[in-house]
Amino acid sequence: MSCSAIRVLLVADTHLGFDLPIRPRIERRRRGHDFLANLNRALQPALTGEVDLVVHGGDLFDRSKVPAALVDIAMAPLLRVAEAGTPVYLVPGNHERSSIPLHLWTAHPNFHIFDRPRTFLYSGAKGSIALSGFPFARKVRGLLPRLASETGFRQGPDVPHLLCIHQTVEGAQVGVGDYTFRGGPDVAAGRDLPLGFSAVLSGHIHRAQVLTHDLSRRRFAAPVVYPGSVERTSFVERNETKGYMIVTLHAPGRRGDPPADISFVPLPARPMVCLSLGNEETDGERLRNQLVNRLRSLDPDSVVRVQVQGPLAAETFGILSADYLRRIAPPSMNIELSVPRQV
Repeated sequence: MSCSAIRVLLVADTHLGFDLPIRPRIERRRRGHDFLANLNRALQPALTGEVDLVVHGGDLFDRSKVPAALVDIAMAPLLRVAEAGTPVYLVPGNHERSSIPLHLWTAHPNFHIFDRPRTFLYSGAKGSIALSGFPFARKVRGLLPRLASETGFRQGPDVPHLLCIHQTVEGAQVGVGDYTFRGGPDVAAGRDLPLGFSAVLSGHIHRAQVLTHDLSRRRFAAPVVYPGSVERTSFVERNETKGYMIVTLHAPGRRGDPPADISFVPLPARPMVCLSLGNEETDGERLRNQLVNRLRSLDPDSVVRVQVQGPLAAETFGILSADYLRRIAPPSMNIELSVPRQV
């Protein structure tokens, strides 16, 4: 049965557990709640019937060894979606070391995990699609055709297929300098993307983007869709808009018609700001006043890095501690210190 505008919600790199200790030693605002809140926002269309299924592209958790309490916290939003009748498909990412510690959760009929190369068939009121995928693979260059074959993927004329992965594909860009992945053992070559898929849904790259051509401008066999992370995980992402993707699959039409429409949905992300302090400010009191004034000018919800440029006088260095910065910053702000190594 062919599909008629099946809508897939693609979210990835939620990194739940990031800055969310179970027993914190220091009382301060934690960023972990930002990631959980944005996962809940991203899944809202699945709870209101606006999409037909959810694909999580990997790095559900921020680390491989996950406390049981964190598993419960992380899985609660996905469980709500599954219990509402919307199937959820998960790709284990590199932060899970290619496995997900779900154990009891895997028995839910609406949870489907690519714990090995495999293919799932989704059938709903609008039709059917096949989802093939595999866990994150290291040294993937040259392996995509074999891994796709191991999923049991079989191209058919009436059922669209999706490839669900957690990999870096050549041409993906990251960082404030638009670093482009070109080669290397962990970068999949565009020429290795297998034929027969309407789209490749992937996590791993934290900037939202859709790749359609390799670095030689040859068209990919299918667009590679990265939704990016749901929140900014580092300062190299400070200029990136965060969100998720909606991929709408259409029934096979005339030759040349796009098999999928792809749209990006932004999520709120906390501002990230770098404050640079030059070595001209070597007087402790003047530096303190400068810091207070500059922090007051920022959005109080910001994530701030104070960067010290050049050597500092001993008395100045003494006031620049993480504890001091937290005392002069608004309680809603996350703040950290970056100082040069003293020679």
